[in-house]
Amino acid sequence: MAYEVSVSPMPFVYEALPTRVTFGSGTRSALPAEIQRLGIARALILYGKSHSDVHQELKQTLGDRYAGAFDGARMHTPVDVTEAVLRKVDEQGVDGVVALGGGSTTGLAKAIALRTDLPQVILPTTYAGSEMTPILGETRDGLKTTQRSLKVLPEAVIYDVDLTMELPVGLSGVSGMNAIAHAVEALYAREANPIISALALQSVKALARALPAISADPGDRRARTDALYGAWLAGICLGSVGMALHHKLCHTLGGTFDLPHAQTHAVVLPHALAFNAPAVPQVMAQLCEALGVQRDAPGALQAINRAVGAPAGLAVLGMPREGIARAVELALDHPYWNPQPLAREGLTQLISDAYDGAEPRAYA
Repeated sequence: MAYEVSVSPMPFVYEALPTRVTFGSGTRSALPAEIQRLGIARALILYGKSHSDVHQELKQTLGDRYAGAFDGARMHTPVDVTEAVLRKVDEQGVDGVVALGGGSTTGLAKAIALRTDLPQVILPTTYAGSEMTPILGETRDGLKTTQRSLKVLPEAVIYDVDLTMELPVGLSGVSGMNAIAHAVEALYAREANPIISALALQSVKALARALPAISADPGDRRARTDALYGAWLAGICLGSVGMALHHKLCHTLGGTFDLPHAQTHAVVLPHALAFNAPAVPQVMAQLCEALGVQRDAPGALQAINRAVGAPAGLAVLGMPREGIARAVELALDHPYWNPQPLAREGLTQLISDAYDGAEPRAYA
């Protein structure tokens, strides 16, 4: 099914976000220059335990500008973890943050910036995309809330393909599906515009091509480069326009039942897209073209899930079956804007299908 991208005849708003990006291989060598450019004299490095060797490398390159490190970031950015790091920031006179890792580490850096306005340099090691957004989701007492503020937008992002080469195959797949979700929802966001839609479609094409290739050969550098590039574009989409039902559900499910972020996005995405499909036929045609299929974009996304070994359903992730009703209630009590009206029956069916790992159904 062919389509043409054309400039919308209607007025639109496009907001460019002021983040400096360095992209390539070996680009983490640019960190000292970025730190100096931002005037950081005492940098705190946040990193995941699997990146302790790279942390040591960065520590050496920063020299006297290195103030310390923290390796305890957790999913969904719990407030108590942030508060513990803030004490470290104060004690060690930190005036800038470097985050090395995935969405959890980036989220912690952003939570610190929200409270201190300290500059951030992010070195992503997954395809999460949150490094390109002014959005922060935090969890307190099992409830995840999201807010938007330019204070949390990183000043600099260094994309180094080398840092993704050791990303495990399973995590590569679900992290990439998380990125595709950002691009997909940007296409039918309330603030959708031709600039972001063009980036979103390019992102979907790159990731849909790259993720199965990485699953087949984790050392495929071209595929790794395409995936990181696609994730960058998806992050721009996420940061530039609002999201809809898919992201609302994933934040609700993750924060309420402590489900892993990327895996939850991968499982829910085909079902949320199928739910919204009747309201966005032009977007569905564009997605079919980007995914290289004649029809059934939700089914194509589910096929990628299978190809990359994503979890079969929310049950596999540890969500209790009685949580379906709880998730529906939360979604209806605090609704996002969505192109398809939200109704209890449809939401229950969507979450039930995602729970069971069923094939995405057609909604009227």
